[in-house]
Amino acid sequence: MPIEFTVPEGIRRERADKVLAAHFPEHSRAALQRAFDAGLVSVGGQPVARKQAVNAGAVLVFSLPETKPAELRAVDIPLEILFEDEHLLAINKASGMVVHPGAGTGEDTLVHALLAHCRGSLSGIGGVERPGIVHRLDRETSGVILVAKNDVAHRSLAAAFARRDVVKEYLALVAGIPKQGTGKIEKAIARHPTQRHRMKAVAAGGRAARTDWTVLESWVPHAALVRCRIYTGRTHQIRVHLSSVGHPLLGDPVYGFRAPSVPVAVPRVMLHAEHLVIAHPITGAPLDLRAAVPPDFRAAQQTLQKTIRRARR
Repeated sequence: MPIEFTVPEGIRRERADKVLAAHFPEHSRAALQRAFDAGLVSVGGQPVARKQAVNAGAVLVFSLPETKPAELRAVDIPLEILFEDEHLLAINKASGMVVHPGAGTGEDTLVHALLAHCRGSLSGIGGVERPGIVHRLDRETSGVILVAKNDVAHRSLAAAFARRDVVKEYLALVAGIPKQGTGKIEKAIARHPTQRHRMKAVAAGGRAARTDWTVLESWVPHAALVRCRIYTGRTHQIRVHLSSVGHPLLGDPVYGFRAPSVPVAVPRVMLHAEHLVIAHPITGAPLDLRAAVPPDFRAAQQTLQKTIRRARR
């Protein structure tokens, strides 16, 4: 259904695209630009360009291009839903699940699963019917991840993450016992100069990063359970930061873990995104989301407890 909009008083020789963007914040600038490019914005029955100047009293008639269906196939994969409404959903992502499709991935990614779960409830994000994922978790990391169902929610969530108006807390099993019970790591992170799949804590250059940590439980001298709060979202941030202070995550050989350092076998990088707090992108109400620790993480804890108790007898 075309929308008719009369340019209000006080506007003189303003670009048409800027006028619509200012008065229709529920539509993204990209969506409005696609409308101009498709010839769906007109004045007096004639299409207008994005940069055409308009004055008060001009009547703009516009409609948005139809949302294109996603090219990916929807695949029914079980998901653990922590929260869902018409605007977004929160998921406890399983370890081993890749978030985005890419080279070398199959049809078992989170996006494939979401296309099936949200079938019929997604509106266009960037002009395509797809879920809007505003942050990521590594393949082996489990825990809370947020997904927008429409452009408005997606832009609002992305802005909140950019402003760092989000509480993000993780649980990690690390090698060794930190000397203090709590601490803060503020080290910039950059891509490793020779191993491009790795990141590195650097003294100069890189992007600023901060991780606060607290020891919750320890199994002397082998390992500890640590709660981490991150204030930035750099690639591999917790893995890099904890490794930089001598405590790599269990199961993470990329950042220094060596299996003989603990008396138990671990199945993966032992990191879980346990807690996330953010304002709802539409209502502003606080969303306090927690993801239960998965069985493999819990089993590693219990094995450490039993093994260390036996060793002390």
